[in-house]
Amino acid sequence: MKISTNRDALLPALLQVSNVVERRQTLPVLANILFRVEKGLMTLIATDLEVEIKTVVDVSAEEDMEFTLPARKIVDICKALGEDATLDLDVQGDKTILKSGRGRYTLSTLPAADYPNMEAAVATQKITVGQNKLKRLLEKTQFAMAQQDVRYYLNGLLLEGRPGKLRAVATDGHRLALCDLETDSSEDLEIQAIVPRKAVIELNRLLNTNEDAPEIELQFSNSHMQVEFPKGSFTTKLVDGRYPDYAKVIPQANSQELLADRNLLKGALTRTAILSNEKFRGVRFKVEPGVLHLMAHNPEHEEAEEDLEVDYQGEELTIGFNVSYLLDVLSVLDGDKVNMGLIDATASCVITSNQEDGARYVVMPMRI
Repeated sequence: MKISTNRDALLPALLQVSNVVERRQTLPVLANILFRVEKGLMTLIATDLEVEIKTVVDVSAEEDMEFTLPARKIVDICKALGEDATLDLDVQGDKTILKSGRGRYTLSTLPAADYPNMEAAVATQKITVGQNKLKRLLEKTQFAMAQQDVRYYLNGLLLEGRPGKLRAVATDGHRLALCDLETDSSEDLEIQAIVPRKAVIELNRLLNTNEDAPEIELQFSNSHMQVEFPKGSFTTKLVDGRYPDYAKVIPQANSQELLADRNLLKGALTRTAILSNEKFRGVRFKVEPGVLHLMAHNPEHEEAEEDLEVDYQGEELTIGFNVSYLLDVLSVLDGDKVNMGLIDATASCVITSNQEDGARYVVMPMRI
């Protein structure tokens, strides 16, 4: 049973699916990619039982067939081949021989029948969005997801659907990122789906930034989210839990506002952070009308101070923040100005851009 294809067509498909494959697996077959050949199309499938990616490649095949190959090895071989190389796959029982030019590589296969099939539940709600818009939504919020938190529902991103809007929310308990995406959907959407951290990162990697890229359809059931691409699909289990009421932690009224140049503030924070405590990353803000004083120190008694001109007319205020949280926000904000809504030294700060981009960020203060 022979299959012919081109390295430049196969490698991008392999790279798309192979990131899902974990190096350490509970089942040996999960270290493989499933290849399903039907009517001149070869579908590549990879899963870790939580996330599944499918993509399609045109091939020339003698007959329909299914087989699996070790993900890392087939990817590495294709990477090492020259551009525009022709690949011939000859499937012979528990072995597959890959030929390209004068090269011949024999790989072990595992039975395709043993490969798990990730059956997604029937979708109850659907929404169509542009790839570049969804990618922007994820990139503006995913950095605030928790990592290995015992509150498992924080180790993911909340997608919340409502008529004409799709909202993403992420928090690790110390900061919160929220962004809204306007959609053309007029349906009465009631989506509340917590997408696992790994799935968010993998989906963001698959999305195309090109404005001309075809739109994709997000399909939601109680237990799964499936994303339909023009030549493939992405399926993930959802986190079974209830996301906290994030609206309660967003200050509704800020008594004082600080407006600063985003790039100047980012640069000043980056420099000041060099001499901050490496563990706690604290930087003190001392705000006076027209001026922001930044201060940091560490256990070696080293200090950093920097002054920055800002638009601020409120009362004098001193407040501390984890500088890494602020730099994460400044890295994803649009616009040349950043607005920091302040109340007092114990209240969270709300950060927005001078551009109406639908994004809001909440950062809790810290004692320094």
